[in-house]
Amino acid sequence: MILIHNAIIINEDKSLAGSVLIKDDLISEIYYKEVPEEILKKSKVIKADGLWLVPGVIDDQVHFREPGLTHKGNIASESKAAIAGGVTSYMEMPNTNPQTITISALENKFEIASTNSYSNYSFFMGATNDNQKELKKVDPKKVCGIKIFMGSSTGNMLVDNKKVLESIFAETEMLIATHCEKEEIIKANLEKYKAKFGENIPIVYHPLIRSEEACYRSSSEAVELAHKYGTKLHILHISTAKELSLFENKPLTEKKITAEACVHHLWFTDEDYLTQGTRIKWNPAVKMKNDREELLKAVSEDKLDVIATDHAPHLLSEKEGGCLQAASGGPLIQHSLQVMLECAKKGKITKEKVIRKMCHAPAELFQIHKRGYIRKGYYADLVLINPDKNYTVTKDNILYKCQWSPFEGYTFSSSIDTTFLNGKIAFENGKVNEVRGKALEFER
Repeated sequence: MILIHNAIIINEDKSLAGSVLIKDDLISEIYYKEVPEEILKKSKVIKADGLWLVPGVIDDQVHFREPGLTHKGNIASESKAAIAGGVTSYMEMPNTNPQTITISALENKFEIASTNSYSNYSFFMGATNDNQKELKKVDPKKVCGIKIFMGSSTGNMLVDNKKVLESIFAETEMLIATHCEKEEIIKANLEKYKAKFGENIPIVYHPLIRSEEACYRSSSEAVELAHKYGTKLHILHISTAKELSLFENKPLTEKKITAEACVHHLWFTDEDYLTQGTRIKWNPAVKMKNDREELLKAVSEDKLDVIATDHAPHLLSEKEGGCLQAASGGPLIQHSLQVMLECAKKGKITKEKVIRKMCHAPAELFQIHKRGYIRKGYYADLVLINPDKNYTVTKDNILYKCQWSPFEGYTFSSSIDTTFLNGKIAFENGKVNEVRGKALEFER
């Protein structure tokens, strides 16, 4: 048995001093008063005085690049970075090569993860204009959801056939997660700036090309379809204040339409393009300062339900150029929890709300079996945080295969001390141990 002794337990909107007993892969007991002497004698005691204990983070949107794009990252490398950042479970997106748009491609990913993943895992099945028969074969107890690109994507994953789109919304009983940007608006904006700058459009125009209106129009269409057919809809990476009018600030359990914020949209603004350049080029784009402030407010007020990363590594060489040349996406998962705790220390959000949005809410939203909370009988996915130990991001401690981070050189005021995965110590003393994750199960 392992006893995490005398931590500040941040869980279910409270911060209380206590201890947690781990037996095998589960939380066996939680003590908010004295721990029985017999337990202290029989357990491996981890002294956690001054440390925060939180549930493992569940990231509902990552791109780990395997199969087919493994020069950027793979399931092993990126899940190793995840566990070092306190992310104990992830849900990976289908735009790999081959794309995850068939059951066989989906099963291949699960097979790779079963031996290579350092975190718990599940995978989205991707929708196309012509794979509805495959979508109907998906096992809702094993697969986190169906992903629809309602904006530009790789290969043929843009679902732009309105009849097919309506059919998917009408017939899918599982959660549908959408990337919402209106392709026609983006193309029109692109032509406008190409006329002015040619092929070398400066990166500062990226949020004007992939504009507020492009995001709002597409998100509006998704919400309209979900209302029409009663679909369980989750809109990913909301990036604009305008889109917030589409969502309600009420408890997650009362919602069928939910939305996600990503750490880069909660941290960066258009002003950062001047120093970061294409390193912070994402789709949807990082927008204006007002957008960031309104997104943070919406997270606190429960209009936005989940905080995730959209972790999407590229080589730095692939991030060169301007709006047209540089790849979109960047690596984030190793530092996402620290980013949000830094926001909490700056008074932009409470630490309890950070844990709700990064741990509890994904578990509730996706109906994940026995994860996301510190509760007796739940899997012991836990993270110890030192709130007073500074941590500087350097090339030497970045674990991504692409070997860079947009936070490189930044000093966070908290650090990840220890990560427990299914009751085992998966990360300690700055090193990842040889512990492997399990496939997530869904109570559907």
